[in-house]
Amino acid sequence: MDLHIVWFVLWGVLWAVYFMLDGFVLGAGMLHRVLGRNDSDRRVIINSFGPVWDGNEVWLITAGGATFAAFPTTYALMFSYLYTPLLLLLFGLIVRGVSFEFRSKEDGAAWRGGWDWAIVLSSFIPALLFGVAFGNIFSGLPMDQAGYHGSLLALLNPYGIVSGLLFVMLFAVHGALYVAVKTTGDLSRRAESLAKTLWVPLLLVAVLFLGYTNFATKLYDNYLKAPVFLVVPLVAVGALVGVRMLLGAGNALTAFAASCVTILGVVGTGVIGLFPNLIPSSLDALYSLTIYNSSSSDYTLKIMTTVAFIFVPIVILYKIWVYRLFRDRVTAEAVAADHEAY
Repeated sequence: MDLHIVWFVLWGVLWAVYFMLDGFVLGAGMLHRVLGRNDSDRRVIINSFGPVWDGNEVWLITAGGATFAAFPTTYALMFSYLYTPLLLLLFGLIVRGVSFEFRSKEDGAAWRGGWDWAIVLSSFIPALLFGVAFGNIFSGLPMDQAGYHGSLLALLNPYGIVSGLLFVMLFAVHGALYVAVKTTGDLSRRAESLAKTLWVPLLLVAVLFLGYTNFATKLYDNYLKAPVFLVVPLVAVGALVGVRMLLGAGNALTAFAASCVTILGVVGTGVIGLFPNLIPSSLDALYSLTIYNSSSSDYTLKIMTTVAFIFVPIVILYKIWVYRLFRDRVTAEAVAADHEAY
């Protein structure tokens, strides 16, 4: 068994699961003021994901930790070359967590309104930056023997922006569906209606992304070499179409499940296209960071594999238990009666 491939697959799975889970929190945060017409609605939205949002961050930490331990060279150069956007991303996630906690500490309209906008912006910016970052990784960074030759503005290239918009729209629809599933009454109906409305621009951006990827990246090369992997993007496309069909049938819960599959499929499509690269060079393939030239020693990978096969299932079982524990819909009455609610 090639442990380099094992850890590449695990690396991709960790990122995909993180985007699936934190994606609905980022999406609901972006739509916080659109869906929340009053303070009660906004508290319900926050408390719908309140018990689970910080647990979702574990997958981000684990994905970063897996990169550090399994592919330390990639980790070091990625955090060096992309230092500024990653720092902005980190600040956005910090502000988002602070906003959830601080919003209800005071009753003033100005206080809560300010934190409401902080939630919106600190959800939108990370979603956009995640997409821009992965878009640039898919297309390759300008790297050679002298290092990285790009800049922050260079990352905001057309393909990076399209990738960023794709992530924003995926998470927005995902978040609207989650709110529809987790709330009741008019708020739930409005969230479901908004998900239908946002699905159209999501489809347009997805089509643009798939077409642009053919010209801006080499992601499709692996699919030409091994057509069997085409099942992954086809599942993603099918799930995206399924979201709208299920919404039309009035089944928001199943539509949310289809949205989960869509996000997993989108990330999986990109990861498969990258293999064996982690960060390809847009200047010369000789300088690309791959799973082989940037990995830890075989001994380290063996130890990590043992640890991962023990603890990853435990984390998965724990997350299943948490989501089952907090599976009930959130109501305005329950939030008002709970002094520990957000």
